[in-house]
Amino acid sequence: MISPSIGLCCCSTRTTLLWSRCTMSTSSPTTIVPAIIIGGGRVGTALQTMGNGTDLMIKRGQSVPSDFPGPILVCTRNDDLEAVLESTPHSRWKDLVFFQNGMLEPWFQSKGLQDAGQVLAYFAVSKLGEPPVDGKTDTNPEGLTAAYGKWASAVATRLESGGLSCKVLEKEAFEKQMLEKLIWICAFMLVGARHPGATVGAVEKEYRSEVANLISELASAAAAEKGIVFEQAMEERLCAYSRAVAHFPTAVKEFKWRNGWFYSLTKKAVTEGKPDPCPLHTEWLKELKII
Repeated sequence: MISPSIGLCCCSTRTTLLWSRCTMSTSSPTTIVPAIIIGGGRVGTALQTMGNGTDLMIKRGQSVPSDFPGPILVCTRNDDLEAVLESTPHSRWKDLVFFQNGMLEPWFQSKGLQDAGQVLAYFAVSKLGEPPVDGKTDTNPEGLTAAYGKWASAVATRLESGGLSCKVLEKEAFEKQMLEKLIWICAFMLVGARHPGATVGAVEKEYRSEVANLISELASAAAAEKGIVFEQAMEERLCAYSRAVAHFPTAVKEFKWRNGWFYSLTKKAVTEGKPDPCPLHTEWLKELKII
């Protein structure tokens, strides 16, 4: 499941190629495409609530049927993704839509899922059964959630039915937002971990210079690795989001899927005899005995 502390983060909207405000029509009812939902936690349950009663919820140990059409919304922990594929007929992999946080691209590539559907879920569900809260900031008041892939429009419509905003993006624009989200998680959680008890808001307010330096470093490394150019004012966007979720706790979690990707860039550079692209990141990981 996606915890509130990681289910939201800030990304630029200026790279949007396709835009869906997901605004419900007042003249006709919204059609929600029935879906298979894998994971009955907070997010999976919230998505089911947004449906029309025809969704199929799949829980741990159950298999995905091959004869139920529509999207397959994956709302499990990252470490459960292998089990998700094992329980899903290969013919249905093209219908998978992943709601997980972090860097999933290497795993997608290893499974032949380069064009897998994804959702950057900038909303939080505090408790099981409670309605989700949209992630909006003073720099992105239109909302931040973004969807990509075969079922992106259907997912956007479903989220809108629950009162959430959504953008439908092409792959290049989605990748930039995914990386910006990754930078937010890695930077704020690592800086917060250096200051026990610090919330996201405390990091933004009291340790701004630390997190700003780390954001800059990670953004530079990601841009060089992916050959992309981020939109300007990333620090301002990420800090604006942090103010919106100021009460969230900080901790370095799911290292393989988050900070681990940046550390892999470090290891690759060192192996090639090149300078560490993320020296501050590496120093602080060592300081906290994470590596």
